[in-house]
Amino acid sequence: MVNTDEVYEALTSVIDPEIQRPITDLNMVDEVRVDDDGNVFVRILLTIPGCPLKNTIEADTRAAIEALDGVGTIDIEMGAMNDAQRAALQEKLQGGAKVRVIPFAQPDSLTRVYAITSGKGGVGKSSVTANLAAAMAKSGLKVGVVDADIYGFSIPRMLGVDEEATTWEDMIIPPVAQGIKVMSIGMFVPNNGPVIWRGPMLHRALEQFLADVYWGDLDVLLLDLPPGTGDIAISCAQLIPNSEVVIVTTPQAAAAEVAERSGQLALQTGQRVVGVIENMSYMLMPDGSHNHIFGEGGGQTVAQELSAQLGYEVPVLGQIPLEAAVREGGDSGTPLAGTDADSPARAVLEEIAETLSRRARGLAGRTLNISPQ
Repeated sequence: MVNTDEVYEALTSVIDPEIQRPITDLNMVDEVRVDDDGNVFVRILLTIPGCPLKNTIEADTRAAIEALDGVGTIDIEMGAMNDAQRAALQEKLQGGAKVRVIPFAQPDSLTRVYAITSGKGGVGKSSVTANLAAAMAKSGLKVGVVDADIYGFSIPRMLGVDEEATTWEDMIIPPVAQGIKVMSIGMFVPNNGPVIWRGPMLHRALEQFLADVYWGDLDVLLLDLPPGTGDIAISCAQLIPNSEVVIVTTPQAAAAEVAERSGQLALQTGQRVVGVIENMSYMLMPDGSHNHIFGEGGGQTVAQELSAQLGYEVPVLGQIPLEAAVREGGDSGTPLAGTDADSPARAVLEEIAETLSRRARGLAGRTLNISPQ
């Protein structure tokens, strides 16, 4: 008959897909029980709730146990590590080094964190991010922007950042432009060179931008994510589980279809999609009519599909018209939304920024600073 030691030994062959080490070595095996009939119970603790690789780890665990002789039924319970267990694992992986703390991920953080994403490139996601940041800063909010599009960084130009980040011991001081604190890999790449990194390096870069940068007290942090559902999108959900997702698309059906996938990732990561922004919705003609160059209805389609799939309302936050002034502002480092220009696009961007600024964090996990008498 199979015994507990044999089951535990079998689990040493199960490798965490992200960390690439055995789950036994990562203290992910919380409990193993075998009864007199050979029925096996195993509890696995994932590093984060809603881990997108949960099914893979569960399947590999089951396969490892099934390969043993004398096994009856197999019951696998998937849980998640608590903060202390996660901190211990991080310290173990870093060889006893000090664990980085991401202030925005703490339960008592008052900073609203929005991950600006899109299904595909070319829909104006970075332009929308820069303009929303400028509009929020103009309204008096303390705003930070992380250019998380490591390969296609463009935020420094769009926000007019003309200085390098300052490093002091283990701390990075972000440059400030348009009243916005900005961090981008572009500040560390000489001569506009390419960044040639793979997944683990991307994760570490994002972690450093969030943990090692002195952001101070921010009202809003915007993350300009690369398009799609790759490494950075997953790392964002892992590093800041309380971050919320804003999806940018164009009215074009092909773009809208791909944009839905970015929202569907929220089902796996546990993030909330707060809305859809339709960029380049139309061109305003001299006679006041709308020229729908890229078609119509893409944003509404994405919002409706995600509302049905996620089980809550995902609104269209706004439809931004196509204007040359938006492009010109991005090229010159002066976002249109940060100016007083008479522009329909600026008005829509300001309205979206105000909507996102009004949204408050929930009280779950926060200290209320009261005590019983």
